[in-house]
Order: sequence, then C-alpha cells, then structure tokens
Amino acid sequence: MNTADIPETLPRRKRKSIERVRTVSRLLDEAFRIPGTQFRVGLDPILGLLPVGGDLASALISLYIALEGYRMDVPRHVLARMLANVAIDTFGGSVPVLGSVFDAAWKANRKNRALIERHVERY
Repeated sequence: MNTADIPETLPRRKRKSIERVRTVSRLLDEAFRIPGTQFRVGLDPILGLLPVGGDLASALISLYIALEGYRMDVPRHVLARMLANVAIDTFGGSVPVLGSVFDAAWKANRKNRALIERHVERY
C-alpha cells in the first residue's frame, strides 16, 4: 500500500496517521541501503549501538506506531501482536552488538506498519 493506495474514503485523520506510520517505520527499519546489497537498515540498529539509552529510545519510537494503531481502532489482537513485535525487537536488540544485527533483521516497525495497513484495507 503506497500513498496512492490509501483509500480516499478514509477520514483525513486516518490517512494522515497512515502516512506518519509509514514515515516512522521507514526511518527505523529501511532508511539506508547497504552498498552492494539489496538489504536495507534504518536507525533502529544504529540506535541499538548506544548503551541502554539507544534501545530505550528505539522502543519508545516503536511504541508510537502501536499508539497510532490504537488510535485507528486496530482490533485488540492486532494491537497485542504489534506490542509483541516491539517487545521482541527491544529484548532481542538489547544484547550487546549482536542485538543490532537482530534489529536489522527483525524489522518490527515494518511488521507493525503492515498490520495496520491490512486492518485499514479490510475496513
């Protein structure tokens, strides 16, 4: 779902919310392409290199996407999955050095963006 895919029938508030979720998830999970590969990473694994505070900052920003899902009336089971994705990302990412590799691969924010978009497509 790209910007053109956001249904015009959605209220303006929800359309703007989806745009914000996309922006934040891209920044955290897919902002940069690793040269010579098709693999993309974002700020999440980079923040994870900062002791304690980096993982905390990343988790708080990731929770913003879940908050937007809540504001868009995503069902509770979907919201629970989103929170689980953030928890897995946070705890997996907290392992020194290897956690950043985990963060680069797990991409919780991209997963949560997809969950929100699937919900919007259905309703």
